[in-house]
Amino acid sequence: MLHVGERAPEFKLPTTSGQELTLADALAKHKALVFLFYVLDFTGG
Repeated sequence: MLHVGERAPEFKLPTTSGQELTLADALAKHKALVFLFYVLDFTGG
């Protein structure tokens, strides 16, 4: 579990264009990031 102020572990995510985005690549382009994960999206309930 992460705590406030801790850096997230490195990870890779697929983009909508079929490429791969890593945390390191995103942080190289932007000073701060917010990733949102919607667990119930597209589940129908």
